[in-house]
Amino acid sequence: MDMRIAVAGGTGRLGQHIVDVLTASGHDAVPLSRATGVDVVTGEGVAAGVSGADVLIDAATGPSPVKEEAAAFFRAAVANLRQAAVEAGVRRVVVVSIIGVDRLTTGYGAAKLEQERAWLDGPVPVRILRSDLFHEFVEPMMGWGRQGDVVHLARSVRQPVAARAAAETAAEFALAADAPSLLEVAGPRVEDVVDLAALVLAHRGDPARVEGVSDPGDPDAVLYEKGEILPGPDAVIAGPSFADWLSSEAGR
Repeated sequence: MDMRIAVAGGTGRLGQHIVDVLTASGHDAVPLSRATGVDVVTGEGVAAGVSGADVLIDAATGPSPVKEEAAAFFRAAVANLRQAAVEAGVRRVVVVSIIGVDRLTTGYGAAKLEQERAWLDGPVPVRILRSDLFHEFVEPMMGWGRQGDVVHLARSVRQPVAARAAAETAAEFALAADAPSLLEVAGPRVEDVVDLAALVLAHRGDPARVEGVSDPGDPDAVLYEKGEILPGPDAVIAGPSFADWLSSEAGR
């Protein structure tokens, strides 16, 4: 049966793929974002966007990596989306989150845990999809720490996944009549993000070099550097490795 599915953050890095996957499967996927006249923080357009939806996928992302600012974004967004979901009679909500948020205490990851809890405290049934780092996020991270021909990048051991593969998992998870309340999705290989950055530079023909940096004062950074934030044994393993993705059209 075709379904109407509202996708908060539906024009973003992940959301656009979720909308595309659902639409290709014959479902009515409605992207909710500022680009479509919806502001999840102020509530503008939210009720109209969610109206008639069977399922709501919350893939909205906050604009700040600072814990307090990100948490404020998620509190407002969840409140507005939840009210609209209740009024629309939405059957369930799928929240896209991050692997390991239950162990993170600083920054954006900790704010995502607050988002999960806010949704779980509400009356609408909730499923949570925790994803590892998207392949597409590596290059922007490199840009943040670039100084001339040196890219300074935090050492981080992850199991990155292509956004398209994560979106396919999210769509299947949202549509399933029966599914676990919590699911993880990751790519096929455990990788050091510093090594991935070096692959990007080589692929682009960029002569810059990568320097891995550590932040012993950040407990979350220490966990990532030690490779202690990785998917569990029941995670969905999806999509190509980073190297294969980078050499494909998706990585160009």
